[in-house]
Amino acid sequence: MGPPGPSSVLLAGGGSAGHVSPLLALADALRRRNGDVRITALGTETGLESRLVPARGYDLRFVPRVPMPRRPDPALLRLPRALWRAVAAAGTAMDECGAEVVVGFGGYVSTPAYLAARRRRLPIVVDEQNATAGLANRLGARLTPWVATTFPGTRLTHASVVGMPLRREISRLDRASRREEAMLAFGLDPRWPTLLVTGGSLGAKRLNDAFAASAARLSGAGLQVLHVTGLGKEFTPEVPADGAPYVTVPYADRMELAYSAADLVVCRSGANTVCELTAVGLPAVYVPLPIGNGEQRLNAAQVVAAGGGLVLDDAALTPEWIAERLVPLALDRARLAAMALASASVGQRDADELLADLVFRAASTPRGRVGGGGRGSGSTAGAAAGSPT
Repeated sequence: MGPPGPSSVLLAGGGSAGHVSPLLALADALRRRNGDVRITALGTETGLESRLVPARGYDLRFVPRVPMPRRPDPALLRLPRALWRAVAAAGTAMDECGAEVVVGFGGYVSTPAYLAARRRRLPIVVDEQNATAGLANRLGARLTPWVATTFPGTRLTHASVVGMPLRREISRLDRASRREEAMLAFGLDPRWPTLLVTGGSLGAKRLNDAFAASAARLSGAGLQVLHVTGLGKEFTPEVPADGAPYVTVPYADRMELAYSAADLVVCRSGANTVCELTAVGLPAVYVPLPIGNGEQRLNAAQVVAAGGGLVLDDAALTPEWIAERLVPLALDRARLAAMALASASVGQRDADELLADLVFRAASTPRGRVGGGGRGSGSTAGAAAGSPT
């Protein structure tokens, strides 16, 4: 019999879907194990979590958003006071909900959560989604032996590879059985092959501009498009009357239906997107965000090496490339079928349960033994369910 589970867990993460989606996946996994467990999410008032977490039925507490200045400026002088206020708010949330374990997913709210938990000697579990870890999780990993990563190459102290926690709507999706429902939901026509274009929860200007300029050509070529533009970034496509549909939506609350409709995806390569597409076996053209520390290109490296996707530089995504390279690919059913199998070969569908195992192990540790320690890096998913080191 395994260790007893915690009665109250605080989950810290917010901002983009890349943090919120795995947070909700873990919350659901913990609730499946114990319907009485108290789950509290920590986020900011401006992030997606302010809408998605309450909609999922979980309690949400707010902390001030404390971005780390990238260079010396007046904001750096204000950082200690702002961070202290955020740590105090995180600690208040922990005290009020009686948290027994704190799980951080990176981003603005995780740093104050880690510091407040350390002060209370609460066990900390760190979940890093990207191939290259961010500042918050690099700090968190030094405070605990329970560290989960999505990709094998992520370099973090005490790391065990568990994969990306995914919502059951995604991880258990049978795309073929949901295709008709998906077509009806988005107003698509099952006679045409379908291209899904998405820049993530916030949208991507490069993708939006290139495909808006290509709408008529795609429609005329017999390729229908479902384009998730991002909130506030909608546009009206101009397509021929007798062409294939081009449907734009600002946000897709039910991405499982978008995936069920799609035959090929063009997208950024955020970790959550890459892991969802491989879990459901969708081929994709990944267009990494051209800023940051290059983690988006690394996120897609495994599936691209397997043959389940292509990587395209941001600047190379032009209407000309779409006409000359993308349209022939999207209409090549045999090649897409081979890419779909290759994509599924690297997908992982049970990371939510593996991360829940790690939370249970952390909760079973006596308070006096909470803290960093242990050795090892890059161990297997099996180690995550057993020894955290």
